[in-house]
Amino acid sequence: MWLVNVTCSDDAWKRSTVEFKAMTDKYQGNCISSKRMPDGTRIMGYKIEDISDAEAFQDECASLAEFTAYFESL
Repeated sequence: MWLVNVTCSDDAWKRSTVEFKAMTDKYQGNCISSKRMPDGTRIMGYKIEDISDAEAFQDECASLAEFTAYFESL
């Protein structure tokens, strides 16, 4: 079990929401946390079972402008 943490700015979220949500549909994972900070930054956590999917999801998230992602073991 893996947790992929994704962070993006408010502007990045506004620009890439549709693309990001379409990307999350490709992976068998669940959003277990989502928080919008006072400055607009979004922090999201996705629980993904397969390590290969976690790595691929992290890479795809990082390919979006102003998105960062990393994963860790649950």
